[in-house]
Amino acid sequence: MRKKIIDPEIVDYLFKVTPERDPVLKEMESLAEERNFPIVGPLVGRILYQLVMLSQARKIFELGSGFGYSAYWLAKGLGDSRSGQDGGKIFCVEGSEENVCLAREFFKKGGMEDRVDFRNGDALEAIEEEEGPFDIIFNDVDKEQYPEVFRKAVPKLRKGGLLISDNLLWHGEVLSKDPDEATKGIQDFTQLIYGSEELFTTILPIRDGISVSIKI
Repeated sequence: MRKKIIDPEIVDYLFKVTPERDPVLKEMESLAEERNFPIVGPLVGRILYQLVMLSQARKIFELGSGFGYSAYWLAKGLGDSRSGQDGGKIFCVEGSEENVCLAREFFKKGGMEDRVDFRNGDALEAIEEEEGPFDIIFNDVDKEQYPEVFRKAVPKLRKGGLLISDNLLWHGEVLSKDPDEATKGIQDFTQLIYGSEELFTTILPIRDGISVSIKI
């Protein structure tokens, strides 16, 4: 049941009007295309950057970092002095050691290695062990784990902090009446974030759907 969330011609238009990324981001985008590796892409990346600046975040936790593309956008927001919050740190946990090594190299190329702490391991275990509160938690782990992310992440957010999650529309699979485990995880997570009295949530239908929940 995979669907195009946005008209491909609209997506093409948005890419054409989006300003050029810095060389490191473009290299990461090329690697993702070469390896058919899922990244949030520049349309969502720019939203992450804006949310860091708007929230004046200084402490961010990312669950499931790949080779660091989304973390790179978050880190750029941390380092933008126009936000009035120059500085801060992102704690990133990724299950693939190869991806962690790649991410560290990309951040070194971008001169932002001081803004990130990359770790190889289980993201759900790591967030339980890490001392909060966090200003932003970005979630992009295996989709069947999303409900557990809700249970572990919300208590680690400060009031006014943001829980941001990728793939909330899951290529249209969320419409399935006989969902697989990953789709069911997203469907259940969606019910949790909209039903929570601690969160106010919106799902933005950009790329594959990104949810933004503020802890109230």
